[in-house]
Amino acid sequence: MAGWLWLRCLFGPSLHRIHRPAQQPRPEERAGRRGWDYLPRSLERHTDNILGWASALWSLSYYSSPLILCYLYRKGYICSSKLVPVSQYVGTVLVCLLGVACLRGWGRWRNPEYLQFMSILEETRRNHTPSNKKKLASYDFDFSHWPADFSWKEVSNPKFSKGGVSLLKPEPKHRGATDSLLNSVRTLPCHIISYLIAHSFGRRMLYPGSVGLLQKAMRPMLQQGQARLIEEYDGQRNKLISCDGNEIDTMFVDRRGERGPNGKTLVICCEGNAGFYEVGCMNTPLDGGYSVLGWNHPGFAGSTGVPFPQNEANAMDVVIQFAVHKLGFQLNDIVVYAWSIGGFTASWAVMSYPEIRALVLDASFDDLLPLALKVMPESWRPLVTHTVRQYMNLNNAEQLCKYQGPVLLIRRTKDEIITTTGPEDIMSNRGNDLLLRLLQHRYPKVMTEDSLRAVRQWLAAGSQVEEESVYVGYEVDDDWCMSVLQSYQTDRETPFPWSVGEDMTAEGRRQLALFLARKYMRNFETTHCTPLPISEFHMPWKL
Repeated sequence: MAGWLWLRCLFGPSLHRIHRPAQQPRPEERAGRRGWDYLPRSLERHTDNILGWASALWSLSYYSSPLILCYLYRKGYICSSKLVPVSQYVGTVLVCLLGVACLRGWGRWRNPEYLQFMSILEETRRNHTPSNKKKLASYDFDFSHWPADFSWKEVSNPKFSKGGVSLLKPEPKHRGATDSLLNSVRTLPCHIISYLIAHSFGRRMLYPGSVGLLQKAMRPMLQQGQARLIEEYDGQRNKLISCDGNEIDTMFVDRRGERGPNGKTLVICCEGNAGFYEVGCMNTPLDGGYSVLGWNHPGFAGSTGVPFPQNEANAMDVVIQFAVHKLGFQLNDIVVYAWSIGGFTASWAVMSYPEIRALVLDASFDDLLPLALKVMPESWRPLVTHTVRQYMNLNNAEQLCKYQGPVLLIRRTKDEIITTTGPEDIMSNRGNDLLLRLLQHRYPKVMTEDSLRAVRQWLAAGSQVEEESVYVGYEVDDDWCMSVLQSYQTDRETPFPWSVGEDMTAEGRRQLALFLARKYMRNFETTHCTPLPISEFHMPWKL
């Protein structure tokens, strides 16, 4: 019995923190807020530090392995006479680390707090009842050991194809059979190089939050943020299984039982390329009293997998299914809020589930390709174009145009990330292109060349005063614009694109274009990574 218990401790998860339930009294020797960090005993603490350093060195060696291999090859170390002693050294180190792991298991076995946690974990695995889940939720530990709370298999979903949910694909170029075969052979090297780029440094450049070393450095901050969500907001952590088998780490804060009009609305938050729900944009709707569901990208923190577009969409789909079938929200009670690169999954969500009430995109862009070309050498343009379109096609504008509901775009006027020249050139902000694509799709008769010039002049305004000056300069009559749109909607009730503006004067189209631009986009005078205050978070305009 003791040997079996020691084995469970040996292979058990690392325990980080214990969240005290509201009704449970705090132990006298503990200090701090509602919860306390797990305090391992001396043997467990020292052995855990050794294994942690070994893990960090392995990660560092993995990411620098190309340079290490090149150095060893040039020095002549990659040969049988040199590899044998090296393998012996490596074997010795592994045996030592195994001994350290055994000692850590012994240290855990001697700690009653850890034994209590292991008994709760084992009981929850055998019988995943709400009461057992509530007990287990009082512990913060390695999420890979957390039992699954929801799976895509629990619901019938016709949207699934063999490779996952549906994505918009670039239109193929039509060629004859012979030309197609010759072209495939000719472009084979480009395909191979693109694949290697996308699956090596390309994916990590696009989603730095998936890099293990960065996650190790941010771990204390993430644990602190998670403790805050659970202990101060009564957040509920859940593990979802998407259709590709990835485990998605989510956090839900339920405000439906509180007073106030916002609690019945669920805001699903989609983080940026180095954002985590523990410290990300989830805090903005929380401050507004909304019910909030945050989730981490595949490969981020507790989520498994890699953040390629297909995996991202699969994860977003199971998050929405969880919100509807497990949490009990209707689609028309859900608002999707995204920051930066999270605009891809957010626009996919509203495209695939058009009943969603509204979409808010903060500091997002229309298409990844212009931003990728900005940071890569000009000579790499064909290769970068092929790699992005084939493996990282974040076509936000194309997906957004498939949605019929209310949309709000928030543009950071000093954004240094999604501009193609620099933060001082506000016209190179790709949020402008996202707005123009949306307006041109929804109101094609209004957005003539003359109207586009007026909207671009409004977009070039770098401050609220300049923006108002342009608006007043064109003598925009808000009441007239509203009456025109309401009259059109009442007479037809047709989906977008609308033909409003077809029989209108050029001056009328300009007024309507500027009116719509101001309704669809709000400026926030700050940089890309500044947290959005609740005063800037609004529900989108709806006619």
